[in-house]
Amino acid sequence: MKFIFIFSVVIILEIFLQSRWIHALNRRQITLAQKAYGIQSHMETKSSTPSMGGIVFIATALASILLAGWFSDAAPGELTLFWFFPILSAAVGFADDWIKFSKKSSEGFPSLYKLAFQVFIVFPWVMWISLSRGISIWPGILISPWLAVPLAAFLSIGMLNAVNVTDGLDGLAAGACVISMAGALLWLPLRGSAFYGAVTGLGLCAAFLWHNAYPAKVFMGDVGSHFIAGLIVSTAIHGECLVALIPLGFVYGLEILSVSAQLTAIYGFKKKVFLMSPVHHHFELLGWRENHIVTRFWLVHGVGLAITAVLFSSYFGN
Repeated sequence: MKFIFIFSVVIILEIFLQSRWIHALNRRQITLAQKAYGIQSHMETKSSTPSMGGIVFIATALASILLAGWFSDAAPGELTLFWFFPILSAAVGFADDWIKFSKKSSEGFPSLYKLAFQVFIVFPWVMWISLSRGISIWPGILISPWLAVPLAAFLSIGMLNAVNVTDGLDGLAAGACVISMAGALLWLPLRGSAFYGAVTGLGLCAAFLWHNAYPAKVFMGDVGSHFIAGLIVSTAIHGECLVALIPLGFVYGLEILSVSAQLTAIYGFKKKVFLMSPVHHHFELLGWRENHIVTRFWLVHGVGLAITAVLFSSYFGN
């Protein structure tokens, strides 16, 4: 009953508020500048689409936090600890988006600056969790803070950037998040803030697809991609299963690995692995239709999540 109520409220709020936000963005012409070296068709079809739709995620999440505090016995400190990372990550993403909008450019923070801000948020947060409640690699298996802090920080920063590079086609990142959150709710023994966080993520990303599915009426922007990445990370860590970030981030991981492979090949061997990275652009240049790529990547994500979840469950004995 609690699940249905919170899920329904999140869905309705996200669709309604996003509609109003799209109207405001269009009126102020807050759009996303496309990369000059990117897919050329995007310059024509996506340059007039408003961005920063992820700001509504935060408003919807605040409503969910109030409901979670009302419905559950989660202490305010637990809710603060859970939502600290998604919201602060979204703030970094918003700053990056605002720089792009102000400069009318596709480039925001220099990469090292952005990484520095991510590190500045991530390390205090994972240390806070490790010292206050501990970090488990699997339910019931705590790991030493000396290992937990750097490992959790590495995976968290990786997820922030992985979701960000995945958000390049209409509906791709949001739809993958729906699959991730549904997988987390079905697979992990989530309780308290982790459960309500996963319900919120499932609802807001499903509702965002109402506006973001092809052809998109709005993009989530870095503020949105950072928020949902932070939400996935926080759900896994508070669900006492750090290793769950691998299944829950399956397609995001493939995308960021494709970028790493491309850069390594270019700078190390003067060759390309893909026509363009991240890999979804490779398939665009092969002539695949955008909605076909998105649907197939969702399928890959769902199957990959299921297989890796089964493998981890078998290995850890559950």
